[in-house]
Amino acid sequence: MKVSNKILAIKNYNHYLDIDTNAAKYRIILLNNEIVRIRCTFDEEFTEEASYSLVLTAWEDKMDHLLKEERKRIEAVCTRYEDLDTHIRLTTKKLLVKICKEPFAIEITDKEGNILHSDLKEKSYVKDTLGRLYHYSCMDDEDYFYGFGEKTGYLNKKKRRMRMHNVDTIGYDSEYTDPLYKHIPFYIKFNNRNGIASGIFYHNSYDSIFDMGCERSGYWNKYSYFCADGGELDVFFIYGPEIKDVVRNYTDLTGKTALPPKYSLGYMGSTMYYTELDKDSDQAILHFLDKCQEEGIPCDGFFLSSGYTTGEDGKRYVFNWNHARFKDPANFVKEMEKKGASLAPNIKPGMLTSHPLYKEFDEAGAYIKDENEENSQIDRYWGGPASFVDFSNPKGRDLWKKHLKKSLVSFGITSIWNDNNEYEISHSEAVCNFEGLKKEVSALRPIMPNLMALMAKETVAEVYPNTRPYITNRAGFAGIQRYAQTWAGDNNTSWKSLKFNIPVILGMGLSGVANQGCDIGGFFGPAPEPELFVRWVQNGIFQPRFSIHSCNTDNTVTEPWMYPSYTKYIRAAIKLRYSFVPYLYSLLFEASTQGSPVMRPLIYEFQQDQKVLEESFDFMFGSFILVANVLEKGSKTRTVYLPAGVTWFDWHTKQAYEGGQTIELEVTLNSIPVFFRNGAIIPMSEDLTNIHNDPIDKLKLLIEPSQDSSFVLYEDDGITNNYKNGEYLKTVITVKKNSGVKITFEKEGNYNKQVKEMDIDLICKDVAPVQVNLSDRKLPMFLDKKEWEVSEEGWHYDIEQKTAKIKYININGSYDIHISFDVKDLISI
Repeated sequence: MKVSNKILAIKNYNHYLDIDTNAAKYRIILLNNEIVRIRCTFDEEFTEEASYSLVLTAWEDKMDHLLKEERKRIEAVCTRYEDLDTHIRLTTKKLLVKICKEPFAIEITDKEGNILHSDLKEKSYVKDTLGRLYHYSCMDDEDYFYGFGEKTGYLNKKKRRMRMHNVDTIGYDSEYTDPLYKHIPFYIKFNNRNGIASGIFYHNSYDSIFDMGCERSGYWNKYSYFCADGGELDVFFIYGPEIKDVVRNYTDLTGKTALPPKYSLGYMGSTMYYTELDKDSDQAILHFLDKCQEEGIPCDGFFLSSGYTTGEDGKRYVFNWNHARFKDPANFVKEMEKKGASLAPNIKPGMLTSHPLYKEFDEAGAYIKDENEENSQIDRYWGGPASFVDFSNPKGRDLWKKHLKKSLVSFGITSIWNDNNEYEISHSEAVCNFEGLKKEVSALRPIMPNLMALMAKETVAEVYPNTRPYITNRAGFAGIQRYAQTWAGDNNTSWKSLKFNIPVILGMGLSGVANQGCDIGGFFGPAPEPELFVRWVQNGIFQPRFSIHSCNTDNTVTEPWMYPSYTKYIRAAIKLRYSFVPYLYSLLFEASTQGSPVMRPLIYEFQQDQKVLEESFDFMFGSFILVANVLEKGSKTRTVYLPAGVTWFDWHTKQAYEGGQTIELEVTLNSIPVFFRNGAIIPMSEDLTNIHNDPIDKLKLLIEPSQDSSFVLYEDDGITNNYKNGEYLKTVITVKKNSGVKITFEKEGNYNKQVKEMDIDLICKDVAPVQVNLSDRKLPMFLDKKEWEVSEEGWHYDIEQKTAKIKYININGSYDIHISFDVKDLISI
């Protein structure tokens, strides 16, 4: 076993510092004022920089050409250091990095001296006799740990031991199964003692383990550790001090969430059942869309399960169409488009040895090779023995794109569903091309699904350069958010899955993946009972990916109308989803620029409220809306803790509650407990039934003005890449208490298809307005609600909901609205 205990030499190269110890070499890079890179190798030299994951660098990298459109090169902070006898010290504008000489260890503090990270001295960086690498960190009793990508169980992962490894976990237990489909070795630490958040990203794609305080030894201070099966200990420390700062900095490093096409925010139908019919699956799907319209249920697309690829032998062959089930695929895609729905076909990277295209890929050298690099590696897969496309090989990428174009994209398909891409290759020494560098698959397994998603993005761009792709991935590594929406795989149909899928999604959001969700209604198991199905849809409408998808084990199919007497609840929930489209699209724009999650744990917004440190099931939808779904069977009441420091309003009644208290609500099957906070600015659409075809001509704004606030409303055409050339409209809506209330609309961008009518619901908790001015023009006031409804502009006060309802024709350019609340003295008049 090798342990770094003593510094032998230090050499400063100005933008990085090299340190030799008795056991390992270290390279310290101050990437910027918030991010410190600690690179450690126990080999003679550092390996060549070659990362598929990083998009922010300060060094040359083997993948610069491949990622040239994504990667940003900066100049690192100068590594001039102070020698303070027992240790040396590096400094950024926000951090102090203390490197102890003997015993060797690294400690990072803020400028006030708060310890943010501390290596476990005498055991900080270790390589064991089996070649495994360990990094031990000191742990405080007041530390809480969040993130880790796609992990089951409660939000706080303290006292958990978790494995990082992509695996196909069909029917998993959402409280206990580990690992799942994603491998994201990143976490956020929040110390409740000093109120500061920081993060650690291990830039290592080998299988690994996080132990967050499960292991205990009386010889050492309390510690956590990371253990990887190989590679280097490449550690990125990421400063907060708020959790949202850590997420922003981490997504600067690994990439922001891709801005999806707007239609992907709609309801996406799906089921394996239709594509397993003996024939006419295409007609079944078209009928499904007609049935949605008949039932008044909005729908904007369909995920096409892999049964469409079934060959004559009953096995699934990617890029193959079963013409008994789909007579004319190109025409089928056109028929879908006519009905306002996109088609997202399922594709898989494992190709069975009986696949008609197997030989072409094999002879081209497009598969991952065996350990001797002589033959394509063959391994276990759904349907039989298969080889896996090597996306780290230009030959594999080119051939994959060729057939993706020919069989799918050329038909007008721009939505791609990448499935079964965990690369569960049991022979860990099988060889990947790795851009000619050659590397064992155990080092690159979780990278493959990221590259598979990149190939889908490139293929769509090559055929339709100005069309925004919609890519969905089941597996992935850090950075998958740059290319794809993800979902939490083949969940089990149970009340437990409904409940514990929420912290799974929240953890992904904290790990940089803002656009994700789970299969609504449960994928694997019997059909969901009516109450469970209703509650799951009521939760699913807040997930960025909203798809009811199933492979029921009782010969049934999960459809929105499967229980006719309950369809009204399903319809109401999905319509509520569609009313949130302007808000949700703006949140995804925020994710694409700031890295912010859409579904956010309460701790993300209310870091100083100790009562939300371990809240796993209630969550924020953006920064303004708190969702407390009913998650227990047969519930008649629901208790909700409302975070302190703000006032909360019931979504339905507008009743106000002061934060910092727990309330109890009566609930029925129709109940979706939702609250908005003071300062809320929530743009909504009314009567939207299809995102593809229905323009949003009228925008509704729900505003609570008792606290100064702002929100960025983002609009573009929702489908093209024109927004990259300025064809967007970004409206900064600012609310300030200023001799009443002033609402300012500051507009930026060249997108000119803005909404025609603006409706504002202004919460007026204490007193009604006396006058409303639109850009210094007085709007008429209506006492009679019906007169207001038929008017083109004006305002009316709803005393029951204590809301001023203001409407007007939208104005090009920036403008403001002023609402006066001066109380009239009617007696003295």
